[in-house]
Amino acid sequence: MSDEVAIHVRGLRKAYGDTVAVAGLDLDVRRGEVFALLGPNGAGKTTTVEILEGYRNRDAGEVRVLDLDPELALGSRLRGSTQPPRAPGHPRSWRARVGIVLQGTGEFDELTVAEVVRHFAGFYPDAEDPDKVIERVGLTAKARARTHTLSGGQKRRLDVALGIVGRPELLFLDEPTTGFDPEARHEFWELIRDLSAAGTTIVLTTHYLDEAEALADRVGVIAGGRLVEVATPDRLGNRQEAQATVSWRTPDGRVESAESATPTALVAELAARFGGEVPGLTVTRPTLEDIYLRMIGQR
Repeated sequence: MSDEVAIHVRGLRKAYGDTVAVAGLDLDVRRGEVFALLGPNGAGKTTTVEILEGYRNRDAGEVRVLDLDPELALGSRLRGSTQPPRAPGHPRSWRARVGIVLQGTGEFDELTVAEVVRHFAGFYPDAEDPDKVIERVGLTAKARARTHTLSGGQKRRLDVALGIVGRPELLFLDEPTTGFDPEARHEFWELIRDLSAAGTTIVLTTHYLDEAEALADRVGVIAGGRLVEVATPDRLGNRQEAQATVSWRTPDGRVESAESATPTALVAELAARFGGEVPGLTVTRPTLEDIYLRMIGQR
């Protein structure tokens, strides 16, 4: 992860009529990091990401993505814009640097995996070898299979192949593992880690808090169109200072528990009381999901 910035946002605002979707949001995403954007439905995540991708205009604020304003870079009318098209910049060169994996790229039922990836490779001036991309996402054995025969996890890998075939510096992933079984999710996580290790900056939106904790270098919580906090997963909401809950079973079979800022000392006290092993002992700290739900609940 670098100190250089891939995404720079200050004072971002967007409203739809009287409804304010984004209300003065500030955000920096560093080059090479995996950044997870968390928030409930309606919090402003989708609008924010669409503005960063260059698919929606903003009402106010400063936005730089890979050193360019997405609106200027694309040089065309954006969704929701009331302004005339802007003068063209370098749309093909900028777009080739940005990969996008939506919740569903499209339906290509009668095409094979190899045909779809080769077709998308033709959109980019310096695309990666389609066969290498297919291998990278773990679909070599399915290269000649028609896409309608793929499993859900395999289709998601194909979505990623289409997102990275243009050699993007920045990759947007929107709810990448929705509907996956646990095994497919963990396989997909390994793919994301490989992309990150190769230097790709990744912006991830997800409702799975364990996914954010497993993948993200930093997480940002958005609520009411504002960024509430940005931190590493282990420090979000002062999680590292939260008290632990120690539970144990008494000789008559009841379960007792206590919160403690010094759980090790409490466990030592219990061990002395029980003369050794503590029956049913558990020590838990708040999960990222606990902290997140508390944060958005307070909003």
